[in-house]
Amino acid sequence: MGRWDPSSLMSPALRLAVIAAILLLELHPSSAGAPPEPSADGSVSAVSTNHSVCSEAEMCSKGVILPVWEPQNPSFGDKVARATVYFVALVYMFLGVSIIADRFMASIEVITSQEKEITIKKPNGETTTTTVRIWNETVSNLTLMALGSSAPEILLSVIEVIGHGFHAGTLGPATIVGSAAFNMFVIIGICVYVVPDGETRKVKHLRVFFVTATWSIFAYIWLYLILAVISPGVVQVWEGLLTLFFFPICVLFAWVADRRLLFYKYVYKRYRAGKQRGMIIETEGDRPLPSKVDIEMDGKMLNSHGVDFLDGPLGLDLDEKDLDEEETRRDMAKILKELKQKHPDKEVEQLIELANYQVLSQQQKSRAFYRCQATRLMTGAGNILKKHAADQARKAVSMHEVRSDTGENDPISKIFFDPGSYQCLENCGTVAVNVVRRGGDLAKTVSVEFRTEDGTANAGSDYEFTEGVVVFKPGETAKEIRVGIIDDDIFEEDENFLIHLSNVKVLTAEGEEPEDGESANHVDLVACLGLPSTATVTIFDDDHAGIFTFEEPVSHVSESVGTMEVKVLRTSGARGVVMLPYKTVEGTARGGGEDFEDSHGVLEFQNDEIFKTIKVRIIDDEEYEKNKTFYLEIGEPRLVETNDTKGQGKKAEEKEEEEEEEPLTGKDEEERRIAEMGRPMLGDHVKLEVVIEESYEFKNTVDKLIKKTNLALLVGTNSWRDQFIEAITVSAGEDDDDDECGEEKLPSCFDYVMHFLTVFWKVLFAFVPPTDYWNGWACFVVSICMIGLLTAFIGDLASHFGCTVGLKDSVTAVVFVALGTSVPDTFASKVAAIQDQYADASIGNVTGSNAVNVFLGIGVAWSIAAIYHQSHGREFRVDPGTLAFSVTLFTIFAFICVGVLMYRRKPEIGGELGGPRTSKVLTTMLFVSLWLLYILFSSLEAYCHVKGF
Repeated sequence: MGRWDPSSLMSPALRLAVIAAILLLELHPSSAGAPPEPSADGSVSAVSTNHSVCSEAEMCSKGVILPVWEPQNPSFGDKVARATVYFVALVYMFLGVSIIADRFMASIEVITSQEKEITIKKPNGETTTTTVRIWNETVSNLTLMALGSSAPEILLSVIEVIGHGFHAGTLGPATIVGSAAFNMFVIIGICVYVVPDGETRKVKHLRVFFVTATWSIFAYIWLYLILAVISPGVVQVWEGLLTLFFFPICVLFAWVADRRLLFYKYVYKRYRAGKQRGMIIETEGDRPLPSKVDIEMDGKMLNSHGVDFLDGPLGLDLDEKDLDEEETRRDMAKILKELKQKHPDKEVEQLIELANYQVLSQQQKSRAFYRCQATRLMTGAGNILKKHAADQARKAVSMHEVRSDTGENDPISKIFFDPGSYQCLENCGTVAVNVVRRGGDLAKTVSVEFRTEDGTANAGSDYEFTEGVVVFKPGETAKEIRVGIIDDDIFEEDENFLIHLSNVKVLTAEGEEPEDGESANHVDLVACLGLPSTATVTIFDDDHAGIFTFEEPVSHVSESVGTMEVKVLRTSGARGVVMLPYKTVEGTARGGGEDFEDSHGVLEFQNDEIFKTIKVRIIDDEEYEKNKTFYLEIGEPRLVETNDTKGQGKKAEEKEEEEEEEPLTGKDEEERRIAEMGRPMLGDHVKLEVVIEESYEFKNTVDKLIKKTNLALLVGTNSWRDQFIEAITVSAGEDDDDDECGEEKLPSCFDYVMHFLTVFWKVLFAFVPPTDYWNGWACFVVSICMIGLLTAFIGDLASHFGCTVGLKDSVTAVVFVALGTSVPDTFASKVAAIQDQYADASIGNVTGSNAVNVFLGIGVAWSIAAIYHQSHGREFRVDPGTLAFSVTLFTIFAFICVGVLMYRRKPEIGGELGGPRTSKVLTTMLFVSLWLLYILFSSLEAYCHVKGF
C-alpha cells in the first residue's frame, strides 16, 4: 500500500468547493446592487448596464464547430442531462488533448535533444571529443517546451478569435490568465509540499529565473495597460504586434542571462566550498575557458569566446569538469555498493537494473520529459524509466547469450590447438597436444597436417621429430598428437620446440579428397585453420634442483577477485624436494584485513614438481579507482636430501670443505662448478609487486551508468508499429516501492481503467508520424494540428456547458478549462519536484510558460484580429472589465508568490521547495489560498458582487 498523499485530493476538493460557491452566487445576482437607472438623456450608466448584464441569463450561441443544442430553454431535467453530457465530453476531450500533447512533447524532446560533436584542443596539444546539444536549454524551455506545455491555451485563444469572425472572445484570454494563476499558485504550492521532509530544492539558473519571473509579471501588467490605460477597450495593431514581439525579446534576455553575456560576465563574486577539502567552486559566475583552449566544430576553429554560443558544460573550466565527473563516478559507485548491501540476494542484472533506474531518476530532465512521464502514468502506459531500465537489462542478457552461441553456430569448421602452450619434464616420455574442431558441419570428415619444428630444443637429442595427418571423422571434435621426449643426464637450460598445423582438407565419406571443383562452391564444406595454429612445447630439465622465480615482476589484480593465486615456477630442473619460504610485505596497500590478508609460509616442491601456488585473500571495498600495492617475497630455497645421489653429492661437498685449503686442480674446479649448479637457487623475480586495482566489472558498470542516456530515446518512437503496439498495451504505472524495479509489476485496476478510457485516443494518435521522421518535426506539425482541432471542440463544449448551467465564460474558463489543461503539468511538476536535484524543471519553467501564454496566446490572436479590423476600417474592441480585473488580481498575487519563493532561499529554509515541514505546510496553504482568493474575487466581479474596471 502506498502512502496517502493529500495533494492528490487537493485540487478536486477545492474545485468542488469553488463550483458550489459560484453556483450560489449565480443564483442571487440581484443582491449585488439596485436595478439600473436611466440617465437624463435616456441612456444607461456604465454601472447600471453592467448590473443588467449580470442579471441576464447566459444564452448559448453557435460555437466554432459545435452547433447550439435546441431547444434553447429546456426543462430543468434536460438541463441536468445536457450539462452532464457536456461535462463528460469536456473531460474526455481533456484526456485526448493530454495524449496528443504527450506525442507533441515527445517530438519537442527529440528536436531539442539533437547533439553535435566538437573537438577541444587543450594547451598541451591533446584533443578530446565531446558532444554538445545544438539547442540551448534556456532557449528550448522558453520556446518549444513552453509552447508544448501551453499549446491548448494558446490555440484556444487564437481559434476563438478566428472562429467568431475576428471578434474578441472571453474564454481564451480568461483561460490564459486562469491557467497562469493555477500554475503560479497551485502547482508551485504542491511542489513545495511533495518534496520529502528535510530535503530542499533550489533553482539552479537563478539569473534565468529572475528574468522569466520579471517578464511573466510584466506580461500581465502590459495586458492591463493595453486594456485599461493606453487605449481603454480598444486593441490597436501596434499593441498586438508589440505584445507578440515581446516573446523573442524575453527569450533573448533569458539567453543573455544564461550565457552570462553583457554585464553578467563580470559577476564572479560568489563562491562555495566543494565536497573535497581545499576546493572552491564558483556558483554565480564560472571562469571562462583559458584563452589557449580552442574548440573545433564542423572543421572550424573557435576560440574561447566562441564557447558562449555553445550549450553544455563547456562554459566550465576543463579541470572543474573533470572533477565533477570524478564526483559523479564516486556517487555511482556508492549507489551500487548500497544496493548490494540492501539486496544481497538479487542477481547482478537486477542490481544493475536498479542502479540504472536510480541513475535515470536522478539525471536532470527537461520539462517535456516530465510531461510525457506524467501523461503516460495517468493513462496506463507505464513508467518510462522503469521500462527502459528493464529493456536495457534484457538486452544485456540477450547479447551475452548471442555472444556465447557465436562460436558454435559458425558455418566454417576451424581447426586449432587448445591450449596453445604445453610444458613437460625431460623424463616424461611423451607429451600430448590437443587439436580441436569448432563450428561448421560436424558430419563432414576433415583432415589437417602437422609437423614439429626446432626451437631451442633440437630434434633427435631433445625430442623426436614428428609429422603426420590428423583426421576428424564425422562427429569428432578433438584429437591428440603425441611427441616423444628424449631424457639425458646432462644439465641443460629449459628448451622448447614448435608444432605447426597446415593444409586443412574436407574429405569424402570414404576418407578421400573430393575431385577438383566438385564442392568448391559449397559453403558447408569450407574449413580453415583457427588460432592458435602453432603450439609451443617447453621441456623442463630434471637434472637440476631448480631455479625458483615468479612468472613476472609485477601482477595486477582486481579487488573483486576474492583470493588471488600466484604461481611460483621451478625452472631449469626439478630434481629433489625443495622447501621455499614466502611472505607478504605491505606497501601502499595495508594488510591485516584492510586491503589484503597477511600470508606467509613454506612451499614444498616434490621431486619433478615444476610449480606451486601461493594464495592471498584480497579485500573488496568497491572503490571506483584503486591503485594500491603490496609485495610477495620468496626466500632462499633449501634442498631436502632424499636419495643416494643427492647424499653422495652432500658427502662430496663435505669432502670439498675439508680439503678446501688444498689447491684445486682444473678438473676439481669444473666438478665443483657443476655441483654448485645442481643446487636450488633463486631466479630473476624473487619479489613480486602486486597492484590491487578496482573491480573491472564494477568500473565498467559505473562507466556505463555515468553515461547520460539521451532521454529522447525513452519518449520517442521510431516506427508506426511501435506506436500501435504501445497504444494497445497496458503497463504498470507508478508505485512507491522503487526497489522492486528488478521484478516485473502487473498493471493495477486504475491502470486498466485509464487504459480503457483512453485507448481510443491512443490508437487514433498512433497514426501521428513517429518522432524519428524528420528529426521530430513531422510529429511536431501533425500533433499541433491535432491539438488545435481538439482545442476547438473544448472551447465549444466549455462555452455550451457554461451557458447550460448558467456560468459565464470567464468563470468557466478560470475554473474548468484552465484546470483541465493544467492537470498534466501538475503531475509533471510534482514528479520533477520529487526526482530532480533542482527546482528549475518544476517551478522554473512555470514563470516562462506564463509569459509565453500572454505573448503568444494574446499576441497572435489580437494581432490577427486588430489587423483584420483595421483593414476593414474598424477598431478591434475588447471589453476590459472582467479580464483587466483578473489580470490585476493575478499580478498582485504573483508579486507575493515570487517574494515568498525568494524568502525561502534563506538558510533557515534552504530553498524554494521543501524544507522543514512547518514551512512547507504554511507555504502551500498560502499559495492555495491565493488561488482560492483569485477564483473567488474573479467570480464575484463576473457576477457584479465586486466592482471591476
